[in-house]
Amino acid sequence: MKIVFVNRFFYPDHSATSQMLTDLAFHLSKSGASICHVITSRQAYDKPGTVLASSENVGNVHVNRVWTTRFGRHNLLGRSLDYLTFYLSAGWHLLIKLNTGDVVIAKTDPPLISVVAAIAAKLRGATLVNWIQDLFPEVADVLGVGGRGTTVAILRRLRNWSLKIAPKNVAIGEGMASRLLEDGVPSERIRVIHNWADGQAIQPVDREKNDLRCEWNLGDKFVVGYSGNFGRAHEFGTILSAAEILKDLSHIVFLFIGAGAQLEWMHHNVENKRLRNVMFRPYQPRERLAMSLSVPDVHVISLLPSLEGLIVPSKFYGIAAAGRAILYIGDKEGEIPQLIRRAHCGISVEVHDAQEAAAAIDRLARDPTVCSRLGLQARILFDQRFEKSYAERAWQSVIAEAMQQT
Repeated sequence: MKIVFVNRFFYPDHSATSQMLTDLAFHLSKSGASICHVITSRQAYDKPGTVLASSENVGNVHVNRVWTTRFGRHNLLGRSLDYLTFYLSAGWHLLIKLNTGDVVIAKTDPPLISVVAAIAAKLRGATLVNWIQDLFPEVADVLGVGGRGTTVAILRRLRNWSLKIAPKNVAIGEGMASRLLEDGVPSERIRVIHNWADGQAIQPVDREKNDLRCEWNLGDKFVVGYSGNFGRAHEFGTILSAAEILKDLSHIVFLFIGAGAQLEWMHHNVENKRLRNVMFRPYQPRERLAMSLSVPDVHVISLLPSLEGLIVPSKFYGIAAAGRAILYIGDKEGEIPQLIRRAHCGISVEVHDAQEAAAAIDRLARDPTVCSRLGLQARILFDQRFEKSYAERAWQSVIAEAMQQT
């Protein structure tokens, strides 16, 4: 049996979808039960000009990087052309590679790649499994980039067709699974497998042993951190307002690691407010992830409330693995806040409630014991539910079930 993954990014790219795919593809290829292929682009997530090798073997995984345009994520028309050329190139490679009995696993970058994969799987007698990281076109519609209502409705019907014909659709959260049920996807074709982190590679690193804290001159500062994509789905006004409220407390520093669509706005906001307690750093290599995630004493996760059930912030799992307290900014009844509340591993505040966010940060900075206890609870939750090996076993089960249902 051949397993063919389709996603716009793959190793050595460090974006969240790429890292999840890399972990799973490497695991399945090592198990010896199947031959793994990945159809991906030649780009890197935050460096569209990067040109990776068109074909190579990474470990036991056969990687085909197809041609696409390279306009990047910062221009809507250019991004659309990147998507369109990937659809055409990936679709052609699927038709060439797939045979009867193969499994094609389609992620959701670019949006609606499941439709291309569904057509190819049908024509070639392969089995389709959709791995849903976010729900398009609903996300685009909420963010105001989804086009007219008629267009959204047509795209949604196409998306739902590709889900309904697939024996299995893997959602990354319970809220997302509920949305699929509402759209008419049969319950027996839906499986929830949360994203994960590698609990062996990401371990809590003590302050005095963390080279990055020294390199970034953080010393004994209390660090409030955000690590990941500064995308439009996230809300940063609340945490920057909290930084402004706390700007006279010299022992508290706000650290933002990553890149994305809102990074320029954030730099501009920090400069306008003259916030000397805010610092920015680029994405860190995966081999330094344990250290970079352990730099903050408390991590910020944010999501626009209107996107609950459409997206699950995957940074939660790495933060929990690093054993750090969590400050969630968004819908307090959302999926991640419910996990935080049950595990007693953090604090949730509503969007725009900067006073409450600042008060929570101040309380944690004044009582490091409480902050450490929240971090310990986060790691316990991770070990119980979100260690990588749990997801790997669940995925093997999903693939076997999909083959039986075909």
